[in-house]
Amino acid sequence: MLVVCPTPIGNLEDVTLRALRELGEAEIVLCEDTRRTRILLDRHGVSARLVSFHRHNEAARTAEILPRLEAGEKVALASDAGLPGVNDPGARLIAAAIDQGVPVSVLPGPSAVETALVASGLVGERYTFLGYLPRAKEALTRLWAELPQGTTVAFESPRRLPASLASLGAAEPSRPVAVCRELTKRFEEVVRGSAADVAARFTEAPKGEITLVIGPGAPRPKTDEHEASAVVSELVEAGIPRRRAADVVARLTGLSKNRLYRDSL
Repeated sequence: MLVVCPTPIGNLEDVTLRALRELGEAEIVLCEDTRRTRILLDRHGVSARLVSFHRHNEAARTAEILPRLEAGEKVALASDAGLPGVNDPGARLIAAAIDQGVPVSVLPGPSAVETALVASGLVGERYTFLGYLPRAKEALTRLWAELPQGTTVAFESPRRLPASLASLGAAEPSRPVAVCRELTKRFEEVVRGSAADVAARFTEAPKGEITLVIGPGAPRPKTDEHEASAVVSELVEAGIPRRRAADVVARLTGLSKNRLYRDSL
C-alpha cells in the first residue's frame, strides 16, 4: 500500500495522529528533504527509515519503489509541507501505483491553500488554484486578463512577490487581495486590501512562505460575439495579423480566441 501523508505547513503540532501512526508503520518513508522530515518525526518520537524523493529524482525513485509496492510493502509518501502531489513531488508515483492496482490511501491534513483561503476572508462557493505564479512579466499580464471571476489562490516566492503584486495592481487595482505569510508559524501575517493598496504595502521582498488569495472580480459586461468578430475583422483590415487581433479582442472581452478567429474568417 502507498500511504500519502500530509505534513504540517509550519507548526509541527498540526500533524494528525493517524499520519504519525502510518509514518511509523511504513517500511520506508519517501520525503523531499530527509532532514526536515526527521525533525518532525523526532519531535513526535516516531522512528522511520527515510528515503529522499524530490522533483529531481522522482522518475528514478518511482521505478525503484513500484516493485516494492507490488510486492506488498507499505510505503509512506510525505513532502516538506502540505499534501504530496499538490505542487509537490508525488503525482507520478501515485498515478503509477493506481495504474498497477496498488492500493493508495490519502490522509487528510494541513493545506496552505485552504488555510489561506479561509484566513483571507474571501472564501466563496468555489475557487481556482493556480500553483505558483508564472515568472515572466508577459505571462503575468496574460494571467490577470484571464483571471476567473471567482476567488483564486496561488503560491509565490517572497522575492518575486513585489513585482507580481505591482503587476496585479496595475491590471486590477480594486480587486480584493490577501497576502498570507508564514501560515501557522510564529510570525504569521495576513495582509488584506485592494490589489493596489497591498502592492504599495509590499515594495520590498518579505520573508517566509507566501500564499496569495485574489478575491472575486467585478462582473464583466456581456459582449456580443458578432460585434467582437467584426472588431477582429476591422483590425485585420488595418494590417494586424488575424491571430494577433483575435488574441487582443479575446483578452478584452473574455471570449474564446479560437472562436473569434474562426468567426472573423
